[in-house]
Amino acid sequence: MTTEEKHITSYSLYARVLIILMVLTAITITAPSLNLTAFTILIALVIASTKAGIVLTYFMHLKIENTLLRIMVIMVLGIYGSVIILTFADYIYR
Repeated sequence: MTTEEKHITSYSLYARVLIILMVLTAITITAPSLNLTAFTILIALVIASTKAGIVLTYFMHLKIENTLLRIMVIMVLGIYGSVIILTFADYIYR
């Protein structure tokens, strides 16, 4: 038999997460108007990755999951990061 812990997240936490996601979305929308050339794409990717991390942590309850699932998510994010780095390397050396 296994015992499961019930986890109840407060509405205020969800409201704070929503506000953070909205602020990051506003930054993503205004970033291209700053004309930062190649850094605009990098900024957009960093913000998108941050928002994905927030969604994974709070809305998909990764914060309270077991260690194996966390390790698998970290591995997937590592693969994602290496693909992004390889894409930028290919773009730079063309």
